[in-house]
Amino acid sequence: VVSCGQPAVSAFLSSRTWETFGRTEVIDNTLNPDFVRKYIMDYFFEEKQNLPIITMEGLGKVFLKCGLFSPGADVLFSLHHSGIPGKKCGTIILTAEELSNCRDSAMMQFCANKLDKKDFFGKSDPFMVFFRSNEDGTFTICHKTEVVKNTLNPVWKEFAIPVRALCNGDFDRTIKVEVYDWDRDGSHDFIGDFTTSYRELARGQSQFNVYEVINTKKKMKKKKYVNSGTVTLLSFSVESEFTFLDYIKGGTQINFTVAIDFTASNGNPSQSTSLHYMNPYQMNAYAMALKAVGEIIQDYDSDKMFPALGFGAKLPPDGRVSHEFPLNGNIENPYCNGIEGILEAYHQSLKTVQLYGPTNFAPIINHVARYAAAVQDGSQYFVLLIITDGVISDMAQTKEAIVNAAKLPMSIIIVGVGQAEFDAMVELDGDDIRVSSRGKLAERDIVQVICVCIGSSAPLQDWW
Repeated sequence: VVSCGQPAVSAFLSSRTWETFGRTEVIDNTLNPDFVRKYIMDYFFEEKQNLPIITMEGLGKVFLKCGLFSPGADVLFSLHHSGIPGKKCGTIILTAEELSNCRDSAMMQFCANKLDKKDFFGKSDPFMVFFRSNEDGTFTICHKTEVVKNTLNPVWKEFAIPVRALCNGDFDRTIKVEVYDWDRDGSHDFIGDFTTSYRELARGQSQFNVYEVINTKKKMKKKKYVNSGTVTLLSFSVESEFTFLDYIKGGTQINFTVAIDFTASNGNPSQSTSLHYMNPYQMNAYAMALKAVGEIIQDYDSDKMFPALGFGAKLPPDGRVSHEFPLNGNIENPYCNGIEGILEAYHQSLKTVQLYGPTNFAPIINHVARYAAAVQDGSQYFVLLIITDGVISDMAQTKEAIVNAAKLPMSIIIVGVGQAEFDAMVELDGDDIRVSSRGKLAERDIVQVICVCIGSSAPLQDWW
């Protein structure tokens, strides 16, 4: 959301519908924002790829094609007013660069000493801005520190930055650092700058990483000018960021568990309106979701034996309600042979159990979490697929289960089928706001929510 003087940019990718690809941060009180947030896109030279709309929200928009970008060169686009045809209201400058394969992340911390005093009624409120040099000699912003209030000797917090963002894997590429005094109205006062490189920073805390902050204009005016203070690197370390594929190559096994919603809101399985209806000519929504996701994940499971569970049904012979029962009826061995085995067990369960309720996720999440907690040496990773039709009944307990599971080698895929409202369920997907429970945030985002309406022209594989 953008109000006057607070610009932000959103990018949308087009397939069958508009989908938000990314949104920059908001920068207050400026008509010339320099956004820090970067976006990584796959680029295929042989394909036509569109990035159809970039909008400066509330101001205007521009249509783009990925083929217009040349690595290392700036591309300028006029921003056209959304409400007044033909009216231009600024320019968007985009820079693209092919990323190196470097996946390291640098952790560093800085302090400064005797910076220039800029505030009339105080000292200074310093912050630093890091710029990576581009192949054409220009600079692109890549990081801002926090503001440290009312001091000429700030100590900034340690921060992490991908090496690709800092220098794109070129250790000798120039890194420029500018130091500013923060002002509330956005007209930050320039204190000075210095240059370094990743190779120099990698030396760590030493005499080589004490930098004079130089204000060139001030230096030209004052003969006795020495510097505008110094900045010192306090610490530097590098951590490697491993991908999912790295773990698979290293021998990590994927343990895939399926949980299917057997609550009464799905409708009577004997009627064609039910989401569980067994049409002899086509798969129902649950079977489609299971097959689309399961056939991808099963390739990473060596034995293809998967626990398959149901929840929200009354079980024979006593009619007790269960939220974690084996589809094959075998409590001691709930494993099914491949996706076809799960589908067979699912079909058999529909003939023996009574759909009931409520829709509780917590028991099934805790069930898988117990197994994940027992194997935390990196050799196994657990994926839980929950297929459901409606609103969660135990939201508080589910959030608590997710927060507890977030520290375990485990992920959860929730596929919503049917026409119900899934807004509350999307809350569990921590892409924007991390899931929390009892004041505790989940350590990482482990939930992916996919909502598919029956009758949609887009196959589930597209969403997955």
